[in-house]
Amino acid sequence: MQTKPIALVVEDNEDLNAIFSSALEMAGYEVQSVYDGAAAQQLLLEITPAMIVLDLHMPKVSGDVVLKYIRSDERLKEARVIVVTADARFAESLQFQAELVLLKPISFSQLSQLASRFAPKPDSSATK
Repeated sequence: MQTKPIALVVEDNEDLNAIFSSALEMAGYEVQSVYDGAAAQQLLLEITPAMIVLDLHMPKVSGDVVLKYIRSDERLKEARVIVVTADARFAESLQFQAELVLLKPISFSQLSQLASRFAPKPDSSATK
């Protein structure tokens, strides 16, 4: 039985979280989402996502700290990270730690197409 790759959305804005989640579902991912950085770190102990959409300005634990956590965890080394932010200067400082850095606003179709392009092949999909 073939399973969908897991995507994690880390975005505190409820509307954007829903849009990002829908775009990733359309791209073929099983989506889980959280609204703060601490919840993201906790969930990342339990899942191994293939794709992570990460806002930088998050409550509790900032997105750059979550990104450092992701990049330091051997289990998450294959995860594709798309950083999303409205802060161009902050995003520029992290551009080499993520596959993509997107400046808000980001369209539904833009994220869905990018996520589809980064989707793992069926034989290498992430598992829980």
